[in-house]
Amino acid sequence: MIVRGHERVLVQGITGRQATYWTARMQEYGTRIVAGTSPRRAGITHCGVPVHGTAADAMEATPFDVAVLFVPPLSVEVAALDAIEAGASKLVILTEHVPVRDVMNLISAARAAGTGVVGPNTAGLVTPGECFVGFMPAFDPSIFRPGRIGVVSRSGSLGTLACLNIVRAGYGQSAFVGIGGDPVLGTRTRDALEVLEQDRRTDAVVLIGEIGGDMEEEAAGYVQRMSKPVVAFVAGRAAPPDRRMGHAGAIFQGDRGSYTSKKLALEDAGAVLLDAPSEIGPALKQI
Repeated sequence: MIVRGHERVLVQGITGRQATYWTARMQEYGTRIVAGTSPRRAGITHCGVPVHGTAADAMEATPFDVAVLFVPPLSVEVAALDAIEAGASKLVILTEHVPVRDVMNLISAARAAGTGVVGPNTAGLVTPGECFVGFMPAFDPSIFRPGRIGVVSRSGSLGTLACLNIVRAGYGQSAFVGIGGDPVLGTRTRDALEVLEQDRRTDAVVLIGEIGGDMEEEAAGYVQRMSKPVVAFVAGRAAPPDRRMGHAGAIFQGDRGSYTSKKLALEDAGAVLLDAPSEIGPALKQI
């Protein structure tokens, strides 16, 4: 799931405070935002783009490719289904605390329609030098700059730290994919790795995982077959074994989900596993 500069973006919930701020930042960076939605304020112009009542209305008036959702948790399913039915090719769902049943319903509808989904609870997508969708600090050159390293992260904050260390080491990013931290996600770690493996602009991948869930173990099976090297950091090594940490996705599943389980799976697959994000730069130079 990589967003490109030519893709047209619809901001759902555009008149909200956070949406207004980040819409302006995305526009300044070069993201091609063509419209927004706000059921109660349809017909106005906001952030320099027309506001429609629904995604369907927006698609008819100002066609878009990507929909990014700045809407409350209980409104996500309706907004996502609206965008899917309108013909969106990608959804970026920033909202956290979305009911799991709603997420499962919208992901099912998206798969049937051929719509890609990132999130919920994602920090978004960044293609340095082109555009970003979400609330990552793409505009800070000390964190993001064009390069050849793909980044996959469950955490927005740890993903930002990883990108900072990549730039400090003299590299840049081909793409950042924030998959999100919820138990049910539209794009899993393995899905993102498959995209970066096929991306001609990517030479190596930095994977940022965390304890809980089984996405890293699942991804390890694909890492073993990748032609591109993978550097990985898994957060939560020192977490108490009887306490859930961080994201809602940090739930253990039998023997899978622990730091040890993820470490062994990734190392066996050939990934370079790091003890701290500060080791990312030296590891990239070594490989």
